[in-house]
Amino acid sequence: MTTSYRRSVRVSLLALSGALALAPALACAQDAPLVRPGAPGQASTALSPEQAIAVAQAGYSPADVRFMQDMIHHHYQAIEMVELVRGRTNDEDLLSLASRIEASQDDEIAFMQGWLTERGETAPDPAAHVGMGHGHAMSGPRKAMSGMATPEQMAALAAAKGTEFDRQFLNLMIAHHNGAIEMTDHLLDQSGSAYDPVLFIFTTDVTTEQQAEIDAMVGVLAKLTDDPRTGLSAGYADAGKSARNMALVGELRKPAGFYDPANPSNLPPAIPAETEGEDPSYGKRGSHLSFANTDMAFRGDLMVAGNYHGFNIYRLGAEGMPALVSSVVCPGGQGDVSIVGDMLIMSVEQRSARVDCGLQGIDEDVSKDRMLGLRIFDISNPALPRQTAVVQNCRGSHTHSVVSGPGQGGTDDTIIVYVSGTGGVRDEEELAGCVAGLPGDEDSALFSIDVVEIPVADPSKARIVDSPRVFADTASGEIAGLWRGGDHGDGTQETRTTDQCHDITVFPSLNLAAGACSGNGIILDISDPLKPRRIDAVTDKGFAYWHSATFNNRGDKVVFTDEWGGGMRPRCRVFDPNDWGADAVYDIKDGRLAYRSHYKLPAAQGEKENCVAHNGSIVPVPGRDIFAQAWYQGGLSIMDFTDSANPVEIAHFDRGPVSDEHQILGGYWSTYFYKGHVYGTEIVRGIDVLTLEPSDHLTRNEIDAAALAQEVNGTFNPQQQFPVQWPADPVVALAYVDQLRRAGVEAALIDPLAASLQAMKAGSGSKAALKSAAAPLASATLDASQGWRKDALMEVIGELTA
Repeated sequence: MTTSYRRSVRVSLLALSGALALAPALACAQDAPLVRPGAPGQASTALSPEQAIAVAQAGYSPADVRFMQDMIHHHYQAIEMVELVRGRTNDEDLLSLASRIEASQDDEIAFMQGWLTERGETAPDPAAHVGMGHGHAMSGPRKAMSGMATPEQMAALAAAKGTEFDRQFLNLMIAHHNGAIEMTDHLLDQSGSAYDPVLFIFTTDVTTEQQAEIDAMVGVLAKLTDDPRTGLSAGYADAGKSARNMALVGELRKPAGFYDPANPSNLPPAIPAETEGEDPSYGKRGSHLSFANTDMAFRGDLMVAGNYHGFNIYRLGAEGMPALVSSVVCPGGQGDVSIVGDMLIMSVEQRSARVDCGLQGIDEDVSKDRMLGLRIFDISNPALPRQTAVVQNCRGSHTHSVVSGPGQGGTDDTIIVYVSGTGGVRDEEELAGCVAGLPGDEDSALFSIDVVEIPVADPSKARIVDSPRVFADTASGEIAGLWRGGDHGDGTQETRTTDQCHDITVFPSLNLAAGACSGNGIILDISDPLKPRRIDAVTDKGFAYWHSATFNNRGDKVVFTDEWGGGMRPRCRVFDPNDWGADAVYDIKDGRLAYRSHYKLPAAQGEKENCVAHNGSIVPVPGRDIFAQAWYQGGLSIMDFTDSANPVEIAHFDRGPVSDEHQILGGYWSTYFYKGHVYGTEIVRGIDVLTLEPSDHLTRNEIDAAALAQEVNGTFNPQQQFPVQWPADPVVALAYVDQLRRAGVEAALIDPLAASLQAMKAGSGSKAALKSAAAPLASATLDASQGWRKDALMEVIGELTA
């Protein structure tokens, strides 16, 4: 819409609004009195007919007036920011944008002032207000308006020039425009607001124009970044790629039966145009069947990749490349998988899922054929898996956690699994005991997890043995004892009610579990795995939905993730807060959580890239805490959180969006390190295989040592962590040596030792020479930050020289 056209429309609207405001009221003569009662105990007041209908006759509410008055001040700050542009930048795109913003804000301020004046309301003159030295700091409840820059930010902007000014201006103005949209949304959420059709049209106009200008600013800002991930070209098979300190060594497309050949990228269906020349439109609803790749599990040389449509089994070759063994079609989502011996466990939560794995779904509200809970498969013959049992529950299984089983610290005849359900409660007629209820109802199927026992010899007898109330108030016993939902104050996130866990990651060797439970992060004592007991809980003002939890290898840190927007939305844009949709890193001491930092993907993503913190795993480099994390269409980010207060990115891999026209759920669901490779389930495209490459952040010795890490029973399950072990190998020792060198330990202490270890690695060294080379470092005193690392190195050397 051009400025002149916009102004003419506003003038017409203003004339209409004046006519509506001045229209004569219709009054009916009557003899009966009209009164307005006072407060309790006060006398009633007689009213005239005109007074009695004053509010209804006005056609607008106090909230409307407040919105217009506040928005005038809000818009005026944008004009002040624009006035700083001249003389501070020569970027033609930014200068053009600034001119466009100034015209639209001036125009809208004039309209809002006219609207208020026509109704006899106070129309602020922000220029006069500033001229009196008051600035834009407003008193009382109006002082915090969404997106407005602080005086300190305005001062910093005024002091900046060139590219730095451009970045600050765009970031502040994008936040400012988003604030205007939030203010508009807040107005429309209030009952009776924007009843005036003129005001309603104006709010729509504001939102449309602000969003269009945001889109333009995001494009200009993307050109200022030096991160190659920002602005990658879109495509299903030919999207742009960016890699730093990583290499993509293999790509596998989804196998037949797990994608639509006519629409492999899952684009929304086109709606035929009704008239010639009409702009194309597209469907908004998902299909009956979903082919989204989900989570993975590993055992030996087998890899199982879950999918909403079933799962695929691969065998890993000598170079780590997967080769398809079988595809199992069994729809039901989410399809998260775990492996225990020859048993595969899969989560099922979609109400269309059937016990018999049928493709036809279920239409009835109540059906004996519906399957919600856990499926159990025999994969002793990976080429022909067989379903052996189901465990039905009330809310389905979004995820699950294998707590113990044969060779995993429990008994050899029983597997214990925690089930986290996030769906709605099914009808009690379909499954007895399934009652939604209210937070205070003790029989509610909400506010609990399910504990399942699976007999190894006869999985068909698997059953729920308990549904512990892990969110209960420890004093009163009330089952809704944790976060009740809502925000945490001005400028904070709206956090989900804690009535479910999304993920529970168990760390059996320490009898601990970390739960990411919608509104809280919790720690459980699982010393009795059948009776998990909450021992700590934390909240975060920036978290919308606590999604997953991953321990470090020692179990004294945990990384929680926030799935702001549910994974479906772009939440890594340049203006999105760095502590929303991010990781939160906590230290654990004596079962208590201590917050240390936030970490968020450092590369801005576009409006067509769903991006938020999602699933990942530890990269088992001895002596360090490193996390390989999926960010949906934000790609893969390798985070070093060895210093838990200062996490940093050390490597990445990313693609452009699946589509540059449509917002498609895509990117990495999970990225897991296993035996020297990072495997990623690409939701739309298939499976990626990546390797780490040496850099200033990670040496070849550290990468090779990580590949030597040995999992318990040779199994990796996503929500089950055992400390990995490293063999007594010169490469492991050299990894520690490299870390000491990076930390600044004297070369005289470590160079001879490194040379001796290299000789042993090559097969030409001796134990005596290694002992001699290690002696100076062994007797040296290092500070506490490196002393433990030296001790770990000496332990490996002791084994090598034994």
